[in-house]
Amino acid sequence: MNPAEQIRTKARQLGFAHCGFTKAGSLESLRPFYEQFLSERDFSGINYLDRYKEQRLNPDLLLPGVKSVIAVLMSYYPEELLPEENNFIISVYAYGKGYQPIMKEKLSKLTGFISTTFPGEKSLAYCDSGPVMEKLWAQRCGVGWQGKNTIVINGKEGSFFFIGILLTTLDVEPDPPAVDRCGNCTRCMDACPTGALQIPYRLDINRCISYHTIVNRGDIPDTVREKLTGRIFGCDICQEACPFNRTPKPNTEPAFRILPGLAGIRRTNWLSLTEEEFNRIFRGSEIRHTGYKTIRRNMELAGEITGGEKDQP
Repeated sequence: MNPAEQIRTKARQLGFAHCGFTKAGSLESLRPFYEQFLSERDFSGINYLDRYKEQRLNPDLLLPGVKSVIAVLMSYYPEELLPEENNFIISVYAYGKGYQPIMKEKLSKLTGFISTTFPGEKSLAYCDSGPVMEKLWAQRCGVGWQGKNTIVINGKEGSFFFIGILLTTLDVEPDPPAVDRCGNCTRCMDACPTGALQIPYRLDINRCISYHTIVNRGDIPDTVREKLTGRIFGCDICQEACPFNRTPKPNTEPAFRILPGLAGIRRTNWLSLTEEEFNRIFRGSEIRHTGYKTIRRNMELAGEITGGEKDQP
């Protein structure tokens, strides 16, 4: 079994749905596009995109001697969906425990496997936490392409995936890159209620429901607030509209299952949550990381609370 198949087999054993490989190298040719991308946007709160620009464009600055890049995908689509009727809506990726510790643990096991199986080789792993261009490398590794909604889409199983990227000094046979299969489809763009996807492959973060309900701690524009329609953490609308998500494969990771305290919560329960109850129910989750005050603000802006009083359903 060649190195690629050995690593791919281990990745599947760890629960990753897809694993692909490509040759590492400088992304210097993307510098003009990347710098224009940064200059045209207000990245309030996420200015690390500019701070670590050189490392993003040159993986050798992260791991000297890097020869290959490995991309893995792990499904976060739940086995069952929370009811939306008489309820607030949260993104399905936040149903369970926070994904970064789980992904980091599994990626660490994969890098450990590489160092043990191929002595002398070094590897670094990232999941939404380091200066690597995850979506671009995922496409080059063949596990998916970046759709018009800017999310990586796998041609067989859709886009409800966490992405892991490994840099390694091991020379691995590359896979063919993924081919963009969006074609003339604009369903994700048409479905976005705030117009955050007016230009294909470009997200207007200032119009994005996910950004404002998860990251933004300040004022939410009226044009976004009016379209929350009960969403208080994230937004899956563009993914739900994608034809490649007709039959998403549910995850099998126990930690991603619906939090015990979340399963029975409905709108009235959300509205009456104290901060102590919130912290207990969502301990270790993405929602807990966003915080009680922000979630409370989101409920207020969604029109469910007026002047601190609960509206009747």
